[in-house]
Amino acid sequence: MQLSSKEARIYVAGHRGLLGQAIVRHLRHEGFGRLILRTRAELDLRNQAEVQRFMAAERPDYIVLAAARVGGILANDTYPADFINDNLLIQNHVLQAAAAEQVSRLIFLGSTCIYPREAPQPIPETSLLTGPLEVTNRWYAVAKIAGVTQCQALRKQHGCDFVSLMATNLYGPGDNFDLATSHVLPALLRKFHEARVRGRRTVSVWGTGTPKREFLYSEDMADACLFALRIPESALYAMAPDGLLNVGTGTDISINELCDLLVRVVGFKGTIVHDRSKPDGTPRKLVDVSRMKALGWQASTPLKRGIEQTYAWYKTTENAC
Repeated sequence: MQLSSKEARIYVAGHRGLLGQAIVRHLRHEGFGRLILRTRAELDLRNQAEVQRFMAAERPDYIVLAAARVGGILANDTYPADFINDNLLIQNHVLQAAAAEQVSRLIFLGSTCIYPREAPQPIPETSLLTGPLEVTNRWYAVAKIAGVTQCQALRKQHGCDFVSLMATNLYGPGDNFDLATSHVLPALLRKFHEARVRGRRTVSVWGTGTPKREFLYSEDMADACLFALRIPESALYAMAPDGLLNVGTGTDISINELCDLLVRVVGFKGTIVHDRSKPDGTPRKLVDVSRMKALGWQASTPLKRGIEQTYAWYKTTENAC
C-alpha cells in the first residue's frame, strides 16, 4: 500500500550510508517526522533474533532497505565471502521480519550489477537471470538477485507489497572515498584531488578507460525511493508485474570521459596513466529506465553539477587534507 500519511512510521535501514543519508534528508524535507533509525552498533541486521525483536517492538509501517555491504571491484575481489554472506543475512532477516509484521510497503534496494555481463543495452528488467554475471562483482550480485527473488516470492505467497529498485552507479555527498573499498567515481575524484594538492604529475587509472558507465546522483535516487513509496499499488504492478524497477539517468559515458570531467572539476593539470594489468569490469552497463519514466519519474541532476556538489562536500572532510 502506497505511502499517504505524514504520520507513517518509516524504518530506513542503513541510514548512515550514501543513499540512506539522502533518503532521510528527503523524508524529513517532505515532513515525515516518525522515522525509525538504528546504527549498526544499535542493531546488527545480520542477527536474526535482534531483527525480529526490533521489528516486533517498533512495528514500522514502511521500510526502505538501504543497508548492505557495498564496494568496488577491489573490495568484491578481496572479500567475496563477506560480500555474499553479509548481504544474504541482512536482507533475509529484514524481509522475513517485515513480512511477519505485515508492513504496508518495503523498498528493497540493489544495483544494476544483478544483470548479465552481456545483457542488451540499455538493460531492461526482463534481462534478469538470462546470462552469466560479471565475474568481478558476482558475489554482491548473487546476493542481490536472491533479494529480488525473495521479494517476488513473498509477494506471490503472502501478498507482501515489496518493491525492488535497482540503482545504477551512485555517487554524492557522504560517499565512500576509501581507495580500497570505494566505487570508481569517488575513487577517481580522490586520486585527482590528492594529485593536485600534492603536486603529482600523473594519476593511475585502472584498465583501458573504454568501459561505459551510467552515474546517478544519490539525491536523485533518494527522490526515486520516496516516489516509489507513493506509487499506487495498481499502477506499480501494472507497469512492473515482477516488482522490479531500474533507476538511472538513461545516459552513460566512458571512464575516459569521466576522467576528463573529473579533471576539469578538480583542476588537476597532470597526465592520466592507464594500468592495463587491472580489470575493466563490465564493458557497458546502461539501464532501460522506461518503466520509471512511464510511472512519472526521471533523474534531474546533470553529471557535472552532481560531481561539483560531491567535490564541494568532499573538500570539507578529513580525507581531503
